[in-house]
Amino acid sequence: MTTHTTKKAPAQRKAKRSRGLFGHIWSLTWKLALIGLAVVTFYGIYLDQIIARKFEGQKWHLPAQVFSRSMALYPGAAVSHPQLMAELKLLGYRKVANPREVGEFSASSTKIELWRRPFLHPEGDQPEQRVMITFDSEGVSAIARMEDKRQLAVFHLEPVLLDRMITGDGEDRLFVSTEEMPKPIVQALLLVEDRSFYEHHGVNPFAILRAAFVNITAGRTVQGGSTLTQQLAKNFFLSSERSLLRKVREALMAVIIDFRYSKDEILEAYLNEVYMGQDKSRAVHGMGLASQFYFGRPIGELTTAQQAFLVAAIKGPSYYNPWRYPERSLERRDLVLRLLMESGELNTAQYKVAVESPLGLRNANKPVHQKLPSFYALVKQEVNQRYGDALLKQSGVKIYTTLDPMAQEAAEIAVTQTFKSLDKGNKSLQIGMVVTDKYTGGIAAMVGDKTPGFDGYNRAVEIRRPIGSLIKPFVYATALAPNSQFTLASPLKDQPITLKNEQGKTWSPQNFDKTFSGQVSLLTALKKSMNVPTVNLGIAVGVDAVVTTLAKSGWEEPLNEYPSMLLGAVNGSPLMVAQVYQTLADSGAYRKLTTVTAVLDSDNQPLPVTRSAKEQAITPDTDFLVQYAMQQVVRSGTATRLGNAFPGVALAGKTGTSNDSRDSWFAGFDERNVAAIWVGRDDNGKTSLYGSSGAMAVYQAFLKERPPIGLRSIPPSGVIKGYFDRDTGEAKEAGCSNTEALPALRGTYNPAKNCGEPLQWWQKILGQ
Repeated sequence: MTTHTTKKAPAQRKAKRSRGLFGHIWSLTWKLALIGLAVVTFYGIYLDQIIARKFEGQKWHLPAQVFSRSMALYPGAAVSHPQLMAELKLLGYRKVANPREVGEFSASSTKIELWRRPFLHPEGDQPEQRVMITFDSEGVSAIARMEDKRQLAVFHLEPVLLDRMITGDGEDRLFVSTEEMPKPIVQALLLVEDRSFYEHHGVNPFAILRAAFVNITAGRTVQGGSTLTQQLAKNFFLSSERSLLRKVREALMAVIIDFRYSKDEILEAYLNEVYMGQDKSRAVHGMGLASQFYFGRPIGELTTAQQAFLVAAIKGPSYYNPWRYPERSLERRDLVLRLLMESGELNTAQYKVAVESPLGLRNANKPVHQKLPSFYALVKQEVNQRYGDALLKQSGVKIYTTLDPMAQEAAEIAVTQTFKSLDKGNKSLQIGMVVTDKYTGGIAAMVGDKTPGFDGYNRAVEIRRPIGSLIKPFVYATALAPNSQFTLASPLKDQPITLKNEQGKTWSPQNFDKTFSGQVSLLTALKKSMNVPTVNLGIAVGVDAVVTTLAKSGWEEPLNEYPSMLLGAVNGSPLMVAQVYQTLADSGAYRKLTTVTAVLDSDNQPLPVTRSAKEQAITPDTDFLVQYAMQQVVRSGTATRLGNAFPGVALAGKTGTSNDSRDSWFAGFDERNVAAIWVGRDDNGKTSLYGSSGAMAVYQAFLKERPPIGLRSIPPSGVIKGYFDRDTGEAKEAGCSNTEALPALRGTYNPAKNCGEPLQWWQKILGQ
């Protein structure tokens, strides 16, 4: 018995030890599992907080969008048929025989039928609308709605999205909500990237196993097993590093995202986050921006084939770059279209049409965003002055500006083309150019360098150079004021003069050709830009009075009241010149030039804005006389070459040249735009250019690209037709000999009776 017990003891002890070891392992295992579960739980809570902050806060920083002016059409608007056609092309409208959907138009020689897109306007949402626009020789004559033929007082086109002011992350996107996203894009995305999207819970184990098997069989990575939710987690929160730890974190985050948010929310986030390509230094994210980047139009107007390409490009935007690899891109697009057909989303006929269609890409030579460094600098300055520098850092801000894309394009072409010839004689030449809208007082275009896209010194705003004879219209405006003794026919002395200042220094102004005529009319003196008659006139009315006229017209910097300022010894910039010439063009009314018309916050609510009211600097009657004289400058004066280039078109202008031809200036206007142009050298060297051969050549090229609309010169009630003796300038009655007809102020026109001749005996008897 004792021996038997002794033999069993080792086996029992061994079994006991085995049970004890298993117990220790089990105990350690469940403890480690519990610790692991706790770690995963706490890590999951940590990830959940990160995800919640991203999803429930601001998912993206949406760059401030900068828009052009919204073209306003109304009966009498100075917009021609070709100009509206060009605007529609710029906006990406499609010309068709009969508009059947939004974004299309048709055109005859005098009419345009347009189906306008809906858009957000600073004054409220504008719905889609179908209209007929009729033109005559003056511009727009009528606008009528197609559905009921009702005549519209005003009709707006959507503004052009010029650019987005990108923050430091370099990402660019346009947010598109799920409701606005075309269904074919969503359907194709799910077919190509995640067919079981609505069934899985963020991770699809079967897809992962299938992808692993395919990749092992192929010996390389040919298929991915990530769901859309996993891709979103990676794009939102993780790097592109390939590691097991990163994949685990991605999967865990995908499960949390799927648990917390609806499938539609996840889908919307993915469609606006997915990387779609590279626009130079800018990363293109989201389908909305990709539509503009590849096709130059809103995503809602893309064809099925174009929508299929966007989904196709997700797999590899660089690999499927349609401009570099068109065949590869078409093959991938057609695969997506085939999947849509096989799933029943497209019928055979629709599939054939889509597959046979070209990609329809935008012109790659024209950037999707416009380089406007000079103009944007002024926009930022104005926004900072009005709202503070923090506004542009806010997400979703929309800035509506005064820029006219067609005027800007014409200005840039004019500068580039003209400098090809100007540069042959002097490579150091530079330019500053400002174009304004005559009716709104907004800056329509700006060029600050002979390379328009160069982001550097802005000569349109920053230079200060003598403006030369551009000052003369303000001397004559002062002289032609109401109750003045001067008329357009008044004789002015053109004889040598010498002026002495208080220090005893003398000044003897000369005419351009160093000759003197003895006497000329006021109109001739301005038309021929004669210096000596202008100085005589300025001294007669008072240099201080001329300074006052210029200041009231918008010249904000101090002016010295010296006689030399009458000939342009005044330093200014193209912007400063444009400001005062805008006053001349706008019937003598001054209002400060602006670049920003409205700003909307992220909720599309308008921010308060104060606009300066018009102030009458020059009476409309006087201004009409000055405009008349400036039209004669173009017809037969120093700007005759410009008039010959556009016969039959009423234009007003003035040339200017500083001493030794260091600065070439021109300022002028038609019925729509005012332009101020400087051409010179940064080092203030001689250019051998005059106002008519340098700056005016740029303006002439501008009008060639943007055909002018003739001035509508309607005399105000205070202006009448007067008759003046050609030799003496004396006011005469109609029918008198040796007279010329000129506009005159009603209050100052006092013609001599009987042509100023002694009465005959029979006139005395008749009491005449």
